[in-house]
Amino acid sequence: MKQQIHKYIILLIFLFIGTNLPGQEISLVVIGNEKGAPEGMTIPELKKVFRGEKQWWNDGTKVVVALMKTATPSGSATAKKLLGMTGDELNKYWLSLVFQGKAKAPAFFNSEKELVEFVNQNKGAIGIVDQTIPGASRTISIAGKNSF
Repeated sequence: MKQQIHKYIILLIFLFIGTNLPGQEISLVVIGNEKGAPEGMTIPELKKVFRGEKQWWNDGTKVVVALMKTATPSGSATAKKLLGMTGDELNKYWLSLVFQGKAKAPAFFNSEKELVEFVNQNKGAIGIVDQTIPGASRTISIAGKNSF
């Protein structure tokens, strides 16, 4: 009986702690349409785009934000890693911006393939995925790296 309890305790420890080990962090890749988005950005510049603070690219193209739904692993990782928010906080943040008329809502996707297709087809579009997807218009380097 005591051995079973110890096994359950160990299992619970791995379930709660093991999911947050540093080696398991998702590496995110920024992709952009050929028109508008630059070839490289800094983290602060990227944050401005995904907070809705930068709405026009330097060439005059409108910024179009594409995100994975926050219920997906990469959507949740984007909210946490880039903006320091939970998925719910990110959704509420954008809802508030849209309601106040300060920004247009991002396009949210269930699959990375759909997000990549959207970015490829929409001028000024920028999105974040958790891996390099074949067929993506362009990978945008962040602070000189292909992922962050």
